[in-house]
Amino acid sequence: MSVPLTAPSTATAVTTSEGPLKVPPFKHPLDPLTPEEIVAVSHSVRRYVAEETDIKAVRFITSYLLPPPKKVVLAYLGIPLLSGEKPEPATEIVRKAEVDVTIAPTYPYVIHSAFRSAYNAILSLHGQDWVVDSLDKLPEGVHPQISVEELLLCEEIIRADERVIKLAADVGVKPEQLHADGWAIGYDDRFPANRRIQQALMFARRGRHENLYAHPLDFIPVVDSVAKKVIHIDFPPHYKPKGETSLFDSAGASVDITASTTAPPSLEEDPLQSANRKRVPPPQESYDFLPDLLAQKGGFKFREDLKPLHVVQPEGVSFKMDGHVLEWQKWKMHVAFHHREGIALSTITYNDDGTVRPIFYRLSLSEMVVPYGAPEHPHPRKHAFDVGEYGMGTMANELTLGCDCLGQIHYLPGAYVAHDGTAVVVKNVICIHEEDAGLLWKHTDFRVGGRAQAVRSRRLVIQQICTLANYEYIFNYMFYQDGNIEVEIRLTGILQVYVQGQDEPNSPFGTTLAPGINAHYHQHIFSVRVDPMVDGLNNSVVETDIIPLPDAPLGSPANHAGNAFIARNTPIARAAEGARDYSYATDRRWSIVNPKKVHPASKRNAGYTIMSKGATAPLMALDGSIVAKRAPFTQKPLWVVRDVEGPKGGRMWPSGKYVPQTRETPPDSLSNWATGDDNLLGEDVLVYVTMGITHIPRPEDWPVMPVEHLRLVFRPTNFFTLNPSMDVPGANDSKSVPAFPQSTDATTGGACCAP
Repeated sequence: MSVPLTAPSTATAVTTSEGPLKVPPFKHPLDPLTPEEIVAVSHSVRRYVAEETDIKAVRFITSYLLPPPKKVVLAYLGIPLLSGEKPEPATEIVRKAEVDVTIAPTYPYVIHSAFRSAYNAILSLHGQDWVVDSLDKLPEGVHPQISVEELLLCEEIIRADERVIKLAADVGVKPEQLHADGWAIGYDDRFPANRRIQQALMFARRGRHENLYAHPLDFIPVVDSVAKKVIHIDFPPHYKPKGETSLFDSAGASVDITASTTAPPSLEEDPLQSANRKRVPPPQESYDFLPDLLAQKGGFKFREDLKPLHVVQPEGVSFKMDGHVLEWQKWKMHVAFHHREGIALSTITYNDDGTVRPIFYRLSLSEMVVPYGAPEHPHPRKHAFDVGEYGMGTMANELTLGCDCLGQIHYLPGAYVAHDGTAVVVKNVICIHEEDAGLLWKHTDFRVGGRAQAVRSRRLVIQQICTLANYEYIFNYMFYQDGNIEVEIRLTGILQVYVQGQDEPNSPFGTTLAPGINAHYHQHIFSVRVDPMVDGLNNSVVETDIIPLPDAPLGSPANHAGNAFIARNTPIARAAEGARDYSYATDRRWSIVNPKKVHPASKRNAGYTIMSKGATAPLMALDGSIVAKRAPFTQKPLWVVRDVEGPKGGRMWPSGKYVPQTRETPPDSLSNWATGDDNLLGEDVLVYVTMGITHIPRPEDWPVMPVEHLRLVFRPTNFFTLNPSMDVPGANDSKSVPAFPQSTDATTGGACCAP
């Protein structure tokens, strides 16, 4: 049965009616487009195309706010360009939108399946009318992101293809059991760049809500999203015991593949013959995760010894919201939904005893890539750019109270455009709440009669959860009372798996999770974009190495005991120096500083230090590989570049603005920004922090993976006069009680919690 493809299960509703804009049109210059604005923008684009061009119909791919220049926003908000100074005078702000469209095919008159054209439009709001300022055709072979509707369409396409139905039947799968995860093609130069294509990762499902990933199929169709048809079918080779030699002798592997090479066969070759293997039926065992299906499994029983744990705030929350503007514990920021980045935090400031001190202009996830490590074709095509190819925001969940978010929760909505120009609404896409975060600080005077003081930490959490086919990503932006900012990424969901034959040996590039199910080694590599304004818009980045005192050996007059070490600071001065490596030997770290602000005691520049040591993961793909070319940000753990604002905003996307089907490093991407002699000292700079994990799957990750954590911390360094949390009251929770009153004396130690 066919279902509407406009909105996935993660969305709430679709806004279709066009009405007058609400007045005023925005409360904050960075407020995202409302659903009503998205519809109005679509109407203006469609009208312009009909009146001013010979284009017959358009398909909307993206529609979002084009933010005003930074200095204009700061002046509007009264934030100075340097802490302590007066803000710039405010000027008029014109609200703008940016839209990507493709030329919609006119079925049934599609003569060929070539992707015809894509356009980028800029619109301005004049009164209550959106006016198209420009409509620019994108270069040949340049593709906007893949829409949710195209991903859903992929499954419809494979279900209607007679070859796919026949191949599935050959291994015992009925047509109604066929399912597919649409993935970007990644890279496959056998197909023209101007075709808009996906690869369909195939599974069987034997029940409406059964875990389809338990039944992977052994073939991978390639679909054309414009022509709505399957244009090719690939068969990966399988593994066999090693003969006299193996392609993988260098790894000491005792296996080989059934094909003679890991390279793709030509399109003229029979793909199954090239794989040189027999068909492999999917495994039949079910591995469910939904509680009602688990309860039907013989011998399964839920734990019964887990008692309730509630998050209670009897006097309400400690934060305030005004639209998208959030205030909490001296912090103030703008929180917005973005179709591509998910959460976008802007104009982050801290009220330091009456002085508003800017810290970050913008903080967000700008890109990520998930490269898989199996070398045999077509598995190398699996390197998904979940931000640039699909959009983290468009894949975001509607969050559930008491499940995704605990306690007293405030939600913000999000919206993105559908193909027909309507707005897809995700009602509770961002949740905001407070959490206890353990002890903030404590000290006990151990002497007789000494006193103690303990202060508990409270943190503010801004959360979003995104589903990318099989995987879930949980993004937490957390703010602390001591001035720390933390970006936490949690990974969960279901591993991307492939079928393994009954007598097939285990692959050296993956883990056999269960009979017939193999999960390839892979990486998750993220690029966090930091647009700093530490005490002002013009900042520098300083690299610090911790080293033994130079030229002072053990026994020398300068270092007699051999224990001396120093912190050597090196400012990153030129654009060509902006790509930095990590050094474990020197415990290297980086700080974003304001060269015009000096701490009164330390005499060092006020700044924020980037603490990312535990979150680094070097790219395993070789230099020159397609992943390394398409995802240049993965090559270094930290990048510093100058921001350059133009008519379409500043530098944003480390792998380029248009990511699907790129074949080289895009000219407008991170590695190309980090070249030349542009000054980086005391300038409007951007910092891109690369963080990631290398995932060697475990059986314990099946059928659903327990969360894995990645953490990035920004810590104030020489920024505050002293510990800014000294004014946080001491902890004294009257609701805390002994777990076992009969055997616990809880009368001691109370003094340390006195306020």
